[in-house]
Amino acid sequence: MITNRYHAMRNSPLGLRLAHTALVRRITQSPLSARITRYTLGSVVAAVTSAIVFAILYVMGAGTTACSVIAFIAGAIPNWILNRRWAWRVEGRIAFGREIVAYVIVSALTLFVTSETTAWTQRHVQSIPAHHGIRALLVTGSYLAVFAVLFVARFAVYEVWIFSGRSRVRAAVRSRIQVRNAARANRTP
Repeated sequence: MITNRYHAMRNSPLGLRLAHTALVRRITQSPLSARITRYTLGSVVAAVTSAIVFAILYVMGAGTTACSVIAFIAGAIPNWILNRRWAWRVEGRIAFGREIVAYVIVSALTLFVTSETTAWTQRHVQSIPAHHGIRALLVTGSYLAVFAVLFVARFAVYEVWIFSGRSRVRAAVRSRIQVRNAARANRTP
């Protein structure tokens, strides 16, 4: 009788909702999912900032490369701060090589792709009259599409390398130096 009630409860709308709530709670309480959520929100802030700056500059008549560069920088600064301090909760001294240089490299690659994509889109929408706003919408949309495509790749690079809290390159160099010094000390004259 108890098992019948259990099965009836489990298959009821309330039972399904409780099971769904428990599953969502378990997923959202893991450190990785929390980081993904915070990364997503930080990326949305950066994307909205970049899109607004890009659209304003484009409507003002700036070229797509200049729009991409300025808009990208406008979004990259808050994105780095939100990712480092909020999403990955890294505090203290900045690891210049791993955090700054690596972030700049990833950002430069993203910037290159956005510049090329928006320039390509600009060339293909020239037949649309500028006063309709559709051209600005399409070019700005191509700018945001690059971020959507690179979203997962950037998270993986941030997670594994930039904000991981440890430098694999530095550890490898130290290891090679230690091996070399140990080998030198063990040599016979």
